[in-house]
Amino acid sequence: MTDAAEPQPEAGQKKSRLPLLLGIVLALAGGGGGFFAVSSGLLPLGGQKADAHAPEDEAHVAPGHVEGRPASDVVFVELPQILVSLGSGPSGGHLRFRAALEVPQADAEAVRLLEPRVLDAMNGYLRALEPADIEAREALVMIRAQLTRRVQLVVGSDKVRDLLVLEFVLN
Repeated sequence: MTDAAEPQPEAGQKKSRLPLLLGIVLALAGGGGGFFAVSSGLLPLGGQKADAHAPEDEAHVAPGHVEGRPASDVVFVELPQILVSLGSGPSGGHLRFRAALEVPQADAEAVRLLEPRVLDAMNGYLRALEPADIEAREALVMIRAQLTRRVQLVVGSDKVRDLLVLEFVLN
């Protein structure tokens, strides 16, 4: 029944092999291009570094170093504890939060001078959180990223490397 539906080539015509040959050529070209991309380091697969030309000492952070710099260049500016009420009504609890900012030693005094603005930015974000926002599994990671970004907007992204959460307690 299906033989009748397919048009049969006439006795003098042959089926074109162009699509088959084109498919084989494209498959070989794609395989070769993929091999080149992985072996040259353009794609970080197989445990290779993305930048194969990076010197070995820059790609590895030695103990006692932070991001390739000596640890003596890093200062931690501790911020005072923040107590925030969560939600409205008697069902809402409290969040006790304390953090430290990782800053280059040269910028530590400038960051300390801007501490009131930093605390204001952090308070504004933490007070806007709902209890459900804090109870989520990835909540601490999200809150830390948001606070880091807000602090970097206040003091400058080049002056604050990271925000370290020292205390995160729900009551």
